Amino acid sequence: MPTLQIDAVVPMLCVTLGALAAMAGEALRGKGPRMPGGWFGIIGLAGAAISAVILWNPTPEAFREDFGVIVADNFGLFVTLVLALVGILTIMFSSQVIHRDNLPAGEYYALLLFSIVGMMMMATATDLLVIFVALEILSLAVYVLTGIRREDQAGTEAAFKYFLLGAISSAFFLYGIAFTYGVTGSTRLSAITQYLSAQSMSGDAMVLIALALLLVGFAFKISAVPFHMWTPDAYEGAPAIVTGFMSTGVKAAAFAAFARVFLSSFEPFRDLSAAGPGWAPVVAVIAAATMILGTVVGVAQANLKRMLAYSSIAHGGYLLVGLVAANSVGKAAILFYLLAYSVTNLAAFGVIALLGARDRANDSLRDYAGLWHGSPGLAALMTVCLLSLGGLPPTAGFIGKWYIFQAAVSAGYYWLAIIGVLTSVVSVFFYLRVVVMMYMAERDGAPEPARVTGFGMVALTLSIVVIFFLGILPTPVLDFAGQSIATIF
Repeated sequence: MPTLQIDAVVPMLCVTLGALAAMAGEALRGKGPRMPGGWFGIIGLAGAAISAVILWNPTPEAFREDFGVIVADNFGLFVTLVLALVGILTIMFSSQVIHRDNLPAGEYYALLLFSIVGMMMMATATDLLVIFVALEILSLAVYVLTGIRREDQAGTEAAFKYFLLGAISSAFFLYGIAFTYGVTGSTRLSAITQYLSAQSMSGDAMVLIALALLLVGFAFKISAVPFHMWTPDAYEGAPAIVTGFMSTGVKAAAFAAFARVFLSSFEPFRDLSAAGPGWAPVVAVIAAATMILGTVVGVAQANLKRMLAYSSIAHGGYLLVGLVAANSVGKAAILFYLLAYSVTNLAAFGVIALLGARDRANDSLRDYAGLWHGSPGLAALMTVCLLSLGGLPPTAGFIGKWYIFQAAVSAGYYWLAIIGVLTSVVSVFFYLRVVVMMYMAERDGAPEPARVTGFGMVALTLSIVVIFFLGILPTPVLDFAGQSIATIF
């Protein structure tokens, strides 16, 4: 009977307590000012980060095959730290937005924190059923967050589309688990690895079906082509800060589980010859299609949130390149890229959220005309984020893409690296288009930018510091990422 490693749930417990405190504070408050629910979340996330640091480099007993369905290994702890940072930055960006848009603060913070609990569980789970439960916890919370502005028809429509397609992808994932159990007799990743490694099952139809179904479930969550159709509408309809959160946190958790399942349990089916292609060539084609579609369609977008939605799709393709390469460089690069991308993209959406108004999203390209003249600080911060997303030095995005493409070349996927470089070059066009609009265009009736103060400006400043730190001194983080990967793969 599988047990639970108690240490592994401490970070999740801290965040859960923060969520419960935010709910209780909102429910028990009087008619006066709102309770500072964001502080409960920050304290819970800080506790999760501290506990993850304390748990770093666990004892070898933590990796006993029969020890737990949730394990505090370095890989899961690294992703936990990334998710804690994403959560803290999201709450800091949200403090001004919640009051401005009159969102239900208690519900918002509770849903945000409970979704992070699901993400952390997904990153540390070593059982397919637990991964599925974690996936549903985070998904249900994000569905509601997408439509949290109940009076907004676009947000309601986006939430419904996201929920409907998410339910279909969950069914695919669950059927994949069922087929895996039917072949191996277990849903534990360690048991699946042992069974598939010991058996000569190359070409087994049941395993290939299980792989395909699991791949569909993961591909939906990371917005990979052709399972990306929900992304632009959901990103555009949701509040900007919610869009930034789900484009980073959900992607980080999904990629962590994706890598853990496919690079460990299904590694024997990575490359098949007699029975046809393994999962690596299939994922390589998906990665190429994802990079190309996300970049090409992104060029045509005039709405900044839709543009960043297609940008997010393309970045999912870059992460898939590291998964396909699957060498030591590629595995470490996945974690580094997740951190770099999460901070950069969340900061970009943070600027959009902070510049918005209650009755106007201010998310079209023209809304940023002449931003430099009205708010030079925000224009400069947005420029750094866009340059990092484009992969220009000396930013975190440049280092992340460098190692991703280096891993692809080292693994012999030259064509994939070439596509990645070419799409990166093309993507610079639509990022620089925003920069040109901010610095060189006249406002011509564009709304005056909102004044950004307090937590929002602190979060932006912190994000820029992290972007430049990762771009100039990436070695310490890459070393941590390498240590994380070495413990399980």
